[in-house]
Amino acid sequence: MADQGETRACRVVVMGVSGSGKSTVGEALGAAAGVAFVDGDGLHPDANVAKMSAGIPLTDADRWPWLDIVAATLADHPQGAVVACSALRKVYRDRIRAGAPGVRFVFLDGGQDVIGGRQASRKGHFMPPSLLASQFATLERPGADEPDVVRVSVDQPVEAVVAAAVEGLGLAALTRP
Repeated sequence: MADQGETRACRVVVMGVSGSGKSTVGEALGAAAGVAFVDGDGLHPDANVAKMSAGIPLTDADRWPWLDIVAATLADHPQGAVVACSALRKVYRDRIRAGAPGVRFVFLDGGQDVIGGRQASRKGHFMPPSLLASQFATLERPGADEPDVVRVSVDQPVEAVVAAAVEGLGLAALTRP
């Protein structure tokens, strides 16, 4: 049986394409679990932000250092943390798993039409809507070989998305009075 510290540790990456709701859902999950929330966008090196702001998709070479920072951020929080991070490909998720053992993922899944509509109404974000197609082209939806991933449809109100993620992660017990 796990000790109390292990039971309470909650390391989660909220993943999906740009505009899927990672930051909104991640912040709510962090609050529900009583752990820190970190927006992975703020962990990008300046060069990555500059590329994306210019409408240039990132390469794997651009992403590796960022993914290592995401993993280190999760590992550096002994009580756990929730990080919003696209983690679009399995190798990216594996890189995070290697650096933050025990991490789990919440995949915010939705169609390009739904997410594109949300992204178009978003103001002040460095990731332009023009890169959404490249995000979907890169996306490798988690399969049965990734049992640490909870899939949640974003084609529902945010409250329902958060509730499904809380339930899928087994955090409901942490949020009961």
